[in-house]
Amino acid sequence: MVTPNRNYLAIGILFVAYAALRIWRLTDSCLWFDEIFSVHAAEHSWGALLQFVAQDLVHPPLFYVLLKAWIGAGGEGLFWLRLLPVSISLLAFVPFYFLCRELKISSYALMLAGAFLAVNGALIKYSQTLRMYSLLMFLSLLSIWLFARYFNRGKNWIWLTLVNVLLIYTHYFGWLVVGSEVLAILLFQRIKFGRAALMTAILCASFVPWVFAILSVDRTGSDLAQNIAWQTRPGLGEIVGFLLHLAEPFYSQTSNAQPVSILYVSLPILLLGIIATAMFLASEKSEDDLAAFRLLNVFAIFPFAVTFVLSWAMQHSVWGARHLVFIIPIMLTMAAIAILGVPERRISLGIIVLISALTAVGSWHEVIRPSPNYVWCAWEGIAKEIVEIDGPNAASQIYTFESLAAYHLWFALRNDDGPSVRLINGVDVRTNDEMYFLPRGFKGVGSIRVEEIDSDEFWLVFRTFRLGEEFPLMEIFTRMGYSLCPPRQTLFETNNVFRMKFVRHAQACPVPH
Repeated sequence: MVTPNRNYLAIGILFVAYAALRIWRLTDSCLWFDEIFSVHAAEHSWGALLQFVAQDLVHPPLFYVLLKAWIGAGGEGLFWLRLLPVSISLLAFVPFYFLCRELKISSYALMLAGAFLAVNGALIKYSQTLRMYSLLMFLSLLSIWLFARYFNRGKNWIWLTLVNVLLIYTHYFGWLVVGSEVLAILLFQRIKFGRAALMTAILCASFVPWVFAILSVDRTGSDLAQNIAWQTRPGLGEIVGFLLHLAEPFYSQTSNAQPVSILYVSLPILLLGIIATAMFLASEKSEDDLAAFRLLNVFAIFPFAVTFVLSWAMQHSVWGARHLVFIIPIMLTMAAIAILGVPERRISLGIIVLISALTAVGSWHEVIRPSPNYVWCAWEGIAKEIVEIDGPNAASQIYTFESLAAYHLWFALRNDDGPSVRLINGVDVRTNDEMYFLPRGFKGVGSIRVEEIDSDEFWLVFRTFRLGEEFPLMEIFTRMGYSLCPPRQTLFETNNVFRMKFVRHAQACPVPH
């Protein structure tokens, strides 16, 4: 039996490990496209921020409001920016702990579930990403804990309603948590349905201003399809991939050049979890474990099932592991209950030992992993090089073929008086990914057709997947009478990134440093 003092000490040690894993390698990579959007939104005035985010359609504004206040307090240094989602993810451990206590989960199961949360690769990744996913997880756990108190004791209904208002203003998937709570009342405590219906009505009324804001903004002819049409409908591969997310310690895929999973680690852990769950379900269970497992099941299965069904029923899929990050702690807690609930103690201990060994292998894989060299980090360095070569007040133009590159280049140069960035339309490049597009209503990056270019000199920045694909792009401008200064080419993952200067007269090329 674990004494209270030892229990608190173990939880404290677990929390320190949880925090350390989220701070480790926090600034290994630069901000990527969606994170830049977050900072860009937060740099607007308060009124303009809401309009800018409403034009994006896909996320409510609460995270951006918090980020604006965070930047006001500490600036825009990379560590400080990323510390916001990390701090929120640390706060999420508190409602997780009290939820386990409210559901009368044993101290051993709580610590095992906490260990799973601490090392989970997806949770680490999204806690370090300057987006709303850690806030979604925190408010979801807080809501589920308050709901469990209301479910068990009839308390905290007002606080639950207030937290749910914040939750739905964080992410649209917050409504799935609310739906899970209403479903749990319908299944297990229909006597409280009136209060659940009243809470839902209050949430709907509170959300009307945001719906009105979205309907009121000028979307310049585009709609939600531009944001989500690229998402695939979930099939067996997507479901297995999500389950591997649950099992994967430390690692999470960040770019398409990386493997989806470290299968020799994640797959055995997943199979062990499935075996333990099957044995637990087939055995006699304690009353507390059964009640906790039954309630948590609703919060795990309902959001997953609704997302799956909507992704097939709607015109465009809404499937995404990052949107479902809030059910990962729930499912990991269920896994811990199941493993410790296996009736044969030696089997239960053996499963824990095997998972621990595989987790150690996963940690070693992460320790020896080199620092990432992501292609989106190329653009910031190139922008700084161009300013250094031409001088901070130079009037050069920087042209590129992709919205991805254009947005990163603009962001790197936004506080300088140097070159402006323009997007070339009408040139087909294989690297152009339509899932990345410039924010609606954003005028910081102009667009131009290639035949309209008439500058005496300009920079061309682009990437290719294979060497040799750059030659047709270079020939476009040499046929227009431009001379190419000595180019620079750098390899980033599987991308070849080029920085070139074209001039009317070769003698105008910059002198190499």
